[in-house]
Amino acid sequence: MYLPGSYSVALLLTIMSTVFWGSWANTYKGTRNYPFALFYWDYIIGVVLCSLLFAFTLGTFGASGQPFLENLRSADAVNWFHALLAGAIFNVANLLLVAAIDIAGLAIAFPIAIGIAVVEGVVLSYLLQPVGSVPYLAGGVVLAVVAVLFIAQAYRALDSNTRQVPASRGILVSVLSGILMGAFAPFVTRSMTHGNALSPYSVAVLFSLGALGCCAVANTYMMRHPVHGAPASFSDYPRAGARNHALGVLGGVAWATGTCLNFIAAGFLGVPISYAIGQSAPLIAAAWGVFVWREFRGANTRAWTALALMFVCYVAAIVLIARAYKG
Repeated sequence: MYLPGSYSVALLLTIMSTVFWGSWANTYKGTRNYPFALFYWDYIIGVVLCSLLFAFTLGTFGASGQPFLENLRSADAVNWFHALLAGAIFNVANLLLVAAIDIAGLAIAFPIAIGIAVVEGVVLSYLLQPVGSVPYLAGGVVLAVVAVLFIAQAYRALDSNTRQVPASRGILVSVLSGILMGAFAPFVTRSMTHGNALSPYSVAVLFSLGALGCCAVANTYMMRHPVHGAPASFSDYPRAGARNHALGVLGGVAWATGTCLNFIAAGFLGVPISYAIGQSAPLIAAAWGVFVWREFRGANTRAWTALALMFVCYVAAIVLIARAYKG
């Protein structure tokens, strides 16, 4: 299988994962009259297909480690379980994130949810795999928290006529998503570092299958009891149109590409650092929301000031976390 051979290559992979993770939600923004619960079926199909493609290409051919199928056969069953569980936890978190995007927009939902996730995920992952400089990691995490506070302030500072729902609802759903999003990282760390460990490609496939299995329960429930908007029916899915279905699958492919790249880099940098840099995706998502989707059109000066400070804090957090690697 392929693994990065240097710090610079591994860092580049994490930065690329940040771009993919921060951009996939644009596919949902581009759909037309497509409830997110129905969109999510297409999305999860794209996730599974993309992870399998990585596994049977880069994960099978190369000079490093075990090929994908051989690694699956030799890995401990408990590591299989941890990878599947990580995918299930992520799935619920991501369902809430998509709902939060629907309520609050990209510029709000991503920074709050992922900002919380990066703090929780880095701390818990570091306890399992203490890789990297603690001061630099801690400084990056603190700046990520500050960035979350600034984006929450920016949202509350928006004029009431620029919001269709109360600020508190969008923030609450984003916070719940972030708490769950940060909880999957320790299980990924465990599956890649203990006993007969899984390779990054094996983790990605099992992770996606865990998400798919959870989706059958969690997304079905969300269709009937949506956080925002009207309930959706399976009968509406075939009538969504090719464009909406294609965007859903593309969104899953984009997210899974970011995930595979992040897991591959984690084999070199360690999960705490790779996860932390990758989860700086709110910087990309917020940029999409502000500059492309114009989510802050008509915002007052206080909102724009808080938004600018959020960008500064996230950039500084990325720099500190990147310097945490000790080669």
